[in-house]
Amino acid sequence: MNTAINAHKPAPFVTGKRLEVFNLSTEIKKTIQALEAGKPVLIADFYSNGVLLLKELQQYLKGKMPHQTFQEQREYRAAYHKLSNLILLEIINYKIDVKKAPAIGWLEKLYTGNTNFLLTFPQVQGLNSSWQWYQNGISVPTLRNKIHPYYGVYFPTRFDHLTVFDNWLKRYKGPKKTAVDVGVGSGALSFQLVGHGFQKVYGTDINPNAIIGLTEFMGDTKLSRKIELDHAPLFGKWDKQTELIVFNPPWLPISSENDRTDKAMYYPEELFSDFFAAAKERLTVDGKLLILFSNLAQITDVTNDHPIENEIAHHDRFQLERCYKKRVKSASDKTTRDQNWRSSEEIELWVLVHKNRD
Repeated sequence: MNTAINAHKPAPFVTGKRLEVFNLSTEIKKTIQALEAGKPVLIADFYSNGVLLLKELQQYLKGKMPHQTFQEQREYRAAYHKLSNLILLEIINYKIDVKKAPAIGWLEKLYTGNTNFLLTFPQVQGLNSSWQWYQNGISVPTLRNKIHPYYGVYFPTRFDHLTVFDNWLKRYKGPKKTAVDVGVGSGALSFQLVGHGFQKVYGTDINPNAIIGLTEFMGDTKLSRKIELDHAPLFGKWDKQTELIVFNPPWLPISSENDRTDKAMYYPEELFSDFFAAAKERLTVDGKLLILFSNLAQITDVTNDHPIENEIAHHDRFQLERCYKKRVKSASDKTTRDQNWRSSEEIELWVLVHKNRD
């Protein structure tokens, strides 16, 4: 593993413009007009002033934009993202320079040596939430121990796909010498593989934070000798053949420039063709290729294209052994989004093998 990799972190906000200031004596309507004009706004006095401004901005945009369909929700979130990221907080000596602000350990951990800078309010909220997850850990039904996701690393908030994968592993009777986990993320799938007896798991990820976080989490434990990591796309340096390849890719295709920043959620057009070509070379003759996916893109009308179905139908590399499907649980009552489509969402576990291997 390359030990010289640097963690991704929110870039400090740089502006040559004079900052508008928002506190409780500022007129909210004028502040929102300033945001729409592209003027950055600095939160003063209390952290809660920023929370108030974000809430008012949400209400303003909801009154202005429809947000019922999946696509309308995406457009609303894009507009909110643009304006909310003009709302700023000043960081001095690794602390947020307003009263009653949360203490966020990431500020010192990620910004060592940078003692005075600006971050957007949503960035600070993200750092704060991430720090809580990292400190407290997340209980996963299929794992003995909690996971502690590093900043900026995808981690499961629903566990249907992990349950389907765990059930498959319980029935798996094949060799367990090695497996490759492409896009290791917070390590949940790799931990499941080790828990079910795989002797060695090779994990890769293009996100340096995933590799940094897992390396820190595993330390010098037995896990660190069972799981070997590489900061790289797809298979990275692992060019030897293996009996099992596991891939939990993003479930939605990129459809806008904003999508390109979230590589855990949206996949570029070339991802699957590159993956299947590389997987064919690295899977043993009797090996199995497992892909955890969803029908999310189809039921939300983002696309009718299903990359795994396309691979099976149009390429001479893999054939379907079996596809397991599980209806996901209903959305939380606490969610503010219209997620009626969730009643039709299914998690898919595709088990592929070499075509004409017999």
